[in-house]
Amino acid sequence: MRSTAIALIAIVVLECSFACQRQEISDSSAQSFKVALLTPGPVSDAGWNASAFEGLQLIKKELGAETALVQTRSPADFEDAMRDFASRGFQIVFAHGFEYTDSALKVGKLFPNTWFIVTSGSASSANVASVAFKIEEAAYVEGALAGGVSKSGIVGAIGGIQIPSIRLTFEGYKLGVNSVLPQGRVLISYTGSFDDVGAAKEAALAQVSRGADLLLQNADAAGLGVIEAAKQSRIYAFGSNGDQNAIAPDTVLASAVTFIPKAFLRIATEIKEKRFKPAMIEYGMKDGMVEVVYNPQLEPKIPPAALEKAKQAEQDIISGKITLPTLASVSR
Repeated sequence: MRSTAIALIAIVVLECSFACQRQEISDSSAQSFKVALLTPGPVSDAGWNASAFEGLQLIKKELGAETALVQTRSPADFEDAMRDFASRGFQIVFAHGFEYTDSALKVGKLFPNTWFIVTSGSASSANVASVAFKIEEAAYVEGALAGGVSKSGIVGAIGGIQIPSIRLTFEGYKLGVNSVLPQGRVLISYTGSFDDVGAAKEAALAQVSRGADLLLQNADAAGLGVIEAAKQSRIYAFGSNGDQNAIAPDTVLASAVTFIPKAFLRIATEIKEKRFKPAMIEYGMKDGMVEVVYNPQLEPKIPPAALEKAKQAEQDIISGKITLPTLASVSR
């Protein structure tokens, strides 16, 4: 009986040991901060997706987060990827694009303990927030610069998929051009793809053949084709969503930069500290989240009057003297 009692005690101690170990593993998992990112294109685009990936890396570095990345190939992947991350205990899923909005709202209802942050999104809910970067403000400044630099009075703009945020960018660009050249023309084309570099290059060359002597692109990875077309045609181009001046130092006059990494880190920090509130968040020049970065190699070649008008436009936007259309106005 004595040996039986000892055996029973040993079993109880062993079970307790396993139970405690399971609890420790569970607690450790619960306490870990896990952040995922969905992108519609490759993070090698030197712009939109690259900036989001940089934000994910910054969150990993500054907050010690466990991170994961998925490039979705089609809309059919959106919900699956979101469900997968949420079911694995990720506290945040950054969905980097307007197109993820509906899926985030749907999956968000099923996983109330996960935050879904949609860049350029069009809605919010109890655990879904949309964050928009007013790149149209930088596009307006680039437009004012284009109006002062263009010799033909015709400039171009090439987008990927025609979504509200890109239409708004081009509207800002057009208003900027016309603030300097009231009769100036802005040619606008969409390729229907964020990945097809060749199609973007062809669209850009088509605009050049119609007289465009300066090109703006907002097409993610495909935008590199626009810069290539400008370089081939020996005209200037503008970078978008990231500092793309170094891609073609003799071609990219300036870049409309959105500080996505800084915004991602701010949001993730607030969520980790349990003080984030879902909303339609907007960041712009006034917040220091959007900026026009001039190419130091080409800035000396810009006519002083054109550069002055562009920089004045920037100050007028920050002060509120210039107001631009909203995302809602182009979403109708």
